[in-house]
Amino acid sequence: MCALLGDAEAGALCKALTDSPAPVSIRRNPMKPNGALPADDPVAWCREGYYLAERPSFTLDPLFHAGTYYVQEASSMFVEQAWLRIVRDFTPRRLLDLCAAPGGKSTLWRSLMPDKTLLVANEPIRQRAQILAENLTKWGHPDVLTTSAFPHEFAPLKGFFDVIAADVPCSGEGMFRKDEGARAEWSEEAVRACAERQRKIVSDVWPSLREGGYFVYSTCTFNREENEDNVVFICRELGAEIVPIDLSPLWNVEGDTTGRGLPVCHFFPHRTKGEGLFLALLRKTGTTASSSAQKEKAARSTPPSTAVIKTVGEWITDHRDFSFFCPVEQQTAAVRYELLPDVLRLRSTVRTLTSGILLAETKGKKLIPQHALAMSCQLSTEAFPSVDLDLNAALAYLRRETVMLPISPPVGHVIVTYEGHPLGFVNHLGTRSNNLYPTEWRIRMS
Repeated sequence: MCALLGDAEAGALCKALTDSPAPVSIRRNPMKPNGALPADDPVAWCREGYYLAERPSFTLDPLFHAGTYYVQEASSMFVEQAWLRIVRDFTPRRLLDLCAAPGGKSTLWRSLMPDKTLLVANEPIRQRAQILAENLTKWGHPDVLTTSAFPHEFAPLKGFFDVIAADVPCSGEGMFRKDEGARAEWSEEAVRACAERQRKIVSDVWPSLREGGYFVYSTCTFNREENEDNVVFICRELGAEIVPIDLSPLWNVEGDTTGRGLPVCHFFPHRTKGEGLFLALLRKTGTTASSSAQKEKAARSTPPSTAVIKTVGEWITDHRDFSFFCPVEQQTAAVRYELLPDVLRLRSTVRTLTSGILLAETKGKKLIPQHALAMSCQLSTEAFPSVDLDLNAALAYLRRETVMLPISPPVGHVIVTYEGHPLGFVNHLGTRSNNLYPTEWRIRMS
């Protein structure tokens, strides 16, 4: 770092990593407006980002579980500026967030993208992919697929994506301030191994990016091997050019630290209010080889019965804009008509965890509404009765305990809310209510 920044700047960086606390920041969900969230200390490069004076217990805030905001490190919200540069050229229809768990950047991408465009949020490690799916379900936008695939598995989708964002696994130098494990695991050999792994990740997924499409390359580390050197590799070996992002001098974002004058972006904790981030916006200039003669799998969907479609169609707003299909047997999901061909092609290519809005599961003659429906911004307010809970009752619900409803709604499925925001379903039986909050999501903090 002394070689890259000079002794004084490197010393200031190390002091910040050792002696100063990590700032706390959140990003609001524009689809679930909540006036109770702070709005007086904004993150300059992200419209919905705000700093908090101290770190509360997010686990014990029902509004967090309702998806009204996401706890995200401020520097990583800078992808909004990459998006603003991209849309000066065109509006992307398909965006792949390749290494997306736990979901901070994915929820931001989805908030930036217009409706009727498709976000594919991917995480190859299956346990982490489940967390990603949970967070995107809570965010509530219908135009999302979550997948669990390795980069090379996307290669058959030649030129499919307009944008690929890859926050690639790195040596984590930007995490030193808040993660002792990152410090303990660091070594020069780990840096070299990470840089090689990053090149392979980008090379493997590169065929699925269309010519003229954008690649958003980012890490949470500082060194040149994983940052500038890999950007140069992508440009020279794969075919790309670096596209500058407009910066305000007030942000204190640094450029190339290697003396090559590359238009890249560095966030250093001693200069900006956030953690470490490196980001480069690349435009693909190289061509994509044509697909092999191997026949693609047929992309088909199994439609639910007419009776099921009629019922679930009343559960969502703008239901005529959606196509209904069965992602697995006995389940019904909704995807916008114009996105269905893309969704089916992806489902036939990579392992998919969620597709659009999971609406219902059929059990015998019963149609059981699913939790994703309660979280969705497409939920019709007239579809189910709702009951608003106080804080203690809301936390009991989120722990999956038995909840005494303050009023007695009609028998059947009821939406429980906190400050007007849905938390999920209960099945009201008259004398008691069965808690239907997902078991794997329940909070365990007392």
